[in-house]
Amino acid sequence: MARVEIYTKFTCPYCARAKRLLEEKGASYEEYELNALPGKRDEMIERANGRFTVPQIFIDGRHIGGSDDLAELDRRGGLDPLLNGGAAA
Repeated sequence: MARVEIYTKFTCPYCARAKRLLEEKGASYEEYELNALPGKRDEMIERANGRFTVPQIFIDGRHIGGSDDLAELDRRGGLDPLLNGGAAA
């Protein structure tokens, strides 16, 4: 199974939606809650090429984007291969 990282904020509905999709796929993830870990915000922005909104999702170090990007990747059939260690479709 791929390593999934997600930067979130506690009250963010988009974060909850992205985590729910990952959970439905059976994917475990490392969550970095920016309110509790303020130093992670700068890390997230750097890794996400300047994007500063949450969530920001990474699979095996590859920047996926936000909640809408994750949902679109799933709609196109590319999420499952990534989560299983393959390349996205």
